[in-house]
Amino acid sequence: MAGGIFVVPMLTMFCGVDIRQAIAASIVSVIACSCGSAASYLRHRLTNIRLAIVLELATTFGALTGVFLAGRLPASFLFFLFAVILLLSAQQMLARRAEPENPTTTARTGWGTSLRLHSSYPAAVGGAEIPYSVERLPIGMMLMYGAGLVSALLGIGSGVLKIPAMDTALRLPLKVSSATSNFMIGATAAASAGAYLVRGDIVPAIAGPVALGSVVGAAVGARILIAVSSERIRLLFVGVLALLAIQMLLDAFGIHLVGGRA
Repeated sequence: MAGGIFVVPMLTMFCGVDIRQAIAASIVSVIACSCGSAASYLRHRLTNIRLAIVLELATTFGALTGVFLAGRLPASFLFFLFAVILLLSAQQMLARRAEPENPTTTARTGWGTSLRLHSSYPAAVGGAEIPYSVERLPIGMMLMYGAGLVSALLGIGSGVLKIPAMDTALRLPLKVSSATSNFMIGATAAASAGAYLVRGDIVPAIAGPVALGSVVGAAVGARILIAVSSERIRLLFVGVLALLAIQMLLDAFGIHLVGGRA
């Protein structure tokens, strides 16, 4: 997911940091998080590089749009938008059926075939290759644009949106979605980090420690992802999203159960 989904709520709720400074620090941590775990995913052949490059085109355009809108929206709206995005993502992940143990062998057609995006990944047990197809690419591109836009506005690394989008629209295995999203989020964050730096929202005393912690956490998380089943990851993902969404929604209406924002 990238650390941004946790960094912004934690900094605003527990440390009283202004949400725009928290978002800027989160953008920096997202870049560090992507760099810290991408190598492990690539080594285990979970990342679909061709798909990541195609989707990143739409995501970057979305991030640039978000940079233009950032700073023009009130903090309460950002909290509310953050909560809505979290709840929608949790609902999408919860509604998706479990991945079949035996992948289908339907004919591969469409954009995924034309661009040679279909691939496979090794099973956690036995190392057998599990093939998968990339479906409904145009819908995925539109969702990636939205993910990039929200990423720039909220500093969440867009993994919180990319993973459900790949999971539900492109029909990718969850481990492949997570690894490919992680490969993309660094580039998406870099597209918007410059604007936050120019506006003076990046505070080194906040962004530095957050980025360092993200690198360590990303490296540990990459090892856990490889060993844990997809359904356990899905349930954890949904639970975390729901809890954070409730807290951010309360913050949008000025109700602070823990901490407080500046």
